[in-house]
Amino acid sequence: MSVYRWKSFHENEDRPEKPRRYGVTEMRGPHYTLLTQNVLQDILESKGQFVDGLKFSGGSHSLMSKAFIKEITEMAHKHDVYVSTGQWAEHLLRQGPSAFKEYVQECKQLGFDTIELNVGSLEVPEEVLLRFVRLIKSGGLKAKPQFSVKFNKSDIPIAGDRAFGAHIVPVPRSSEIVEDIDLLIRKAERCLEAGADMIMIEADDVCKYADSLRTDFVAKIIGRLGLEKTMFEASNSKTSEWFVKRYGPRVNLFVDHSQVMDLECLRGSSLGKNHASVLGSSYFLF
Repeated sequence: MSVYRWKSFHENEDRPEKPRRYGVTEMRGPHYTLLTQNVLQDILESKGQFVDGLKFSGGSHSLMSKAFIKEITEMAHKHDVYVSTGQWAEHLLRQGPSAFKEYVQECKQLGFDTIELNVGSLEVPEEVLLRFVRLIKSGGLKAKPQFSVKFNKSDIPIAGDRAFGAHIVPVPRSSEIVEDIDLLIRKAERCLEAGADMIMIEADDVCKYADSLRTDFVAKIIGRLGLEKTMFEASNSKTSEWFVKRYGPRVNLFVDHSQVMDLECLRGSSLGKNHASVLGSSYFLF
C-alpha cells in the first residue's frame, strides 16, 4: 500500500495554501475536453491541492442538467476549488434587461462562485459593463471580466536572422481591429473599482504562443493592474513556463487540466518539469 504525501507550501518558497489570492491555477473544465464526473473526481483527488478554480468554458453548463452541474460544483467545493461559469453572459442580452439578474441568481443556486464576463462579446457601453459587475457582486458572487487584445499582425517583426540592412518586402497591413492597450487597461481598472475580483486576459494575440508573446502588453497590464488582480490564459506548457520564469510563482494562470502538474512543478523553486521534485522526500511510503 502506498501513502502519498504532497509538498507543503511556505510563503517564501512558492505561495500560501488555499484559498490563495495569488499564484492561482484555474483549470479548464468541460467543453474543450470532455470530462466525465468520474474523471473530474480523479483529477481533483490527485491534484486538488494544486487547483484553485474550475471553469466551465464556452457556456458548456448551459447544455447540462442542473442536477449534474450541482454535483460538479459540490465536488469542487469539497476540494476547496471555486467554480466559474466561463463565457456565457453575453447570450443573455437578447432576453431583456432582467435576464442577467436572473442568471446571477441561478448561478448562485447551482453553486457557482464566479461569473466571467467576456467584454468583447458583450459589446455594451462601459457603464452597462460596470453595472453587470455590481449586479454580480450584489448577488454574492465574484466577478471576473475577460478582455482580449487585438493588434495588427503586420506590426510584429519578422522572425529569423537576416543580414544588416537587408531589404524586407513590405507586409500588407491586416484588417484586424487594433486595440488601444491603455484604453483596455483603463476599462479593467474601472471594473476593479466597481468590485471585480480579477481581470482575465485571453490568450489570443497576446500569449497564445511562447514564440510570439506580446511581452510589452503583458508587462503593461501587470504593471498597471497588479499581479494579484490579473489572470492570463496559458494555451500550452511553454507559455506557462515563460510566465512563471518572468513573473514568478505568484502569477495567476488559466490552463488545461493536463497542464496542472507541469505548472505546479514550474511554480516550485526552479524545479523545472521534474514531477518528483514537488513531492515530499517520502512520496512513496511502503
